[in-house]
Amino acid sequence: MTGLAIQDLYASHGRTQVLSGVDLTVEQGSLACVLGPSGCGKSTLLRVVAGFHQAARGRVTLAGRLLDDGRSRLPAERRRIGYVPQDGALFPHLTVAANIGFGLPRAKRPARVAELLDLVGLAGFGDRHPHQLSGGQQQRVALARALAPAPELLLLDEPFAALDAALRSDVRAEVAATLRRAGATAILVTHDQDEALSFADTIAVMRDGRIAQTGSPQTLYSEPADARTARFLGEANLLDAELDGAAAVTALGRLPLTDGAPATGRHLVMLRPRQLRLSSVPAADAVRARVLSCLFRGHDYRVELAPDPALGAGLPERLVAYTDGAPSETEVYVQVHGAAHPVGDALGAASAGTPSTVDA
Repeated sequence: MTGLAIQDLYASHGRTQVLSGVDLTVEQGSLACVLGPSGCGKSTLLRVVAGFHQAARGRVTLAGRLLDDGRSRLPAERRRIGYVPQDGALFPHLTVAANIGFGLPRAKRPARVAELLDLVGLAGFGDRHPHQLSGGQQQRVALARALAPAPELLLLDEPFAALDAALRSDVRAEVAATLRRAGATAILVTHDQDEALSFADTIAVMRDGRIAQTGSPQTLYSEPADARTARFLGEANLLDAELDGAAAVTALGRLPLTDGAPATGRHLVMLRPRQLRLSSVPAADAVRARVLSCLFRGHDYRVELAPDPALGAGLPERLVAYTDGAPSETEVYVQVHGAAHPVGDALGAASAGTPSTVDA
């Protein structure tokens, strides 16, 4: 069942157009994420949905109710939408319980506050003040306060950005679990790819005021619509290829294609770094490469490779592989596992001067 539906939405700041025909659907009870770089329009989109910014034209509905069409606009306080800002914006002079219950009818306040404290894992913290909590606990209080009036939609505007890296991952997982337990419909806005991939059921990648691609985290990561989306979601090895109907013929060998890929023609194809396997022993389907660098990252090694120039055109100057162990030799053999995914025109045709791998 559709929760939020946005159709052909336009919005501006003064004379500057920010949103240019945005289409987005968020199913009821699902967690969605709008992912994009700074300045792409994602925060403006959230503000239009919340009722803080007026649409120029288009249509925004929630559970069939019209929120904004550029002419008729429902006030923010009547939209039944909760909002969690980046800093949480808790009232410092109020207790945790008072923050959560703020605005609730007095008769319902104690039971609802107790229910939400338990939901966010803060039972027994009701008498504390915000300054007595950790950053992660403060964000959970802000979430509980937003959920208190039982909104039809919850908007989260980069709520984890102010947390340190180690805490951010834990709080993100806790918030996602809390929203799923509550059966909430929510939209997270972020520029952090890891955050989007680990949090949402559906991701909408936003670029230049438009939605470039929408899909599950797995689909967007393995089957991006174009090279820009591929790079934005993580490092990508981009190779020139000739598609022969069943496979991509590349300098790294004949590779299977993802489902729904074009059947023929010259294309740019993507391989994620985890698809490259390294060995010190030559194999029939392996190509030779020189190790340029090896960086230990705790959970794996990031290895930069220079492919053998004898392999010919269509290969980038460097490849990137993620491995569980460090290569023992300066010369290795590279094998590809999994399917290649076409992401646009071939390197020689459209990507001259563009890096083949980008660290996102």
